[in-house]
Amino acid sequence: MRRHLLIILAAIVVAASAAALYVIRTTAVHGWDQRPDALAKLQSVAKPAILPAAAFFDDRGNRLSLAAFRGRHVLLNLWATWCAPCVRELPALAHLQGALPGLTIVAVNEGRETAADTTRFLKAHGADALHVYLDPNHAFLEALGVQGLPLSVLIDTHGMERARASGPAEWDDPAAIAWLREVTARADNRHAP
Repeated sequence: MRRHLLIILAAIVVAASAAALYVIRTTAVHGWDQRPDALAKLQSVAKPAILPAAAFFDDRGNRLSLAAFRGRHVLLNLWATWCAPCVRELPALAHLQGALPGLTIVAVNEGRETAADTTRFLKAHGADALHVYLDPNHAFLEALGVQGLPLSVLIDTHGMERARASGPAEWDDPAAIAWLREVTARADNRHAP
């Protein structure tokens, strides 16, 4: 009887250890949920999926979609000139673009401004390192069911949404930059042939 009890106890310990190692390994490999406080609003999505199609424009009037950025890590940021939290976040996004060239920042103006107006606005707010993208028809707002701005979506190289932040984040915080560098590098290594 005692031997039977020891065998059951040993099996429980082995199963608990295996479960603990699985959780530790899964968290260490995926890392999407282990973000720094500066990115507290950035929440992992339960089931990564390709974002709905939405047309937007560059500063030359060329019609684009997120498919044009496939193969790159993308941080899609929807903002507007009238949105104070958006405007405060723009310099941080510009700094992130410079600090992490492996992450493409696609900051899309959801207002009615022209490309020239948006260019001037970005320059006046210390964010002229960002490319000018416009969504005058609010295609992203409609496709994503956006309730407020800013909205940021982290997209992997396969075009899959991995995380989303409603509201501003501290994108230029050193811990945020380090975390983004790590998760994008890990994702690259995981998908490498």
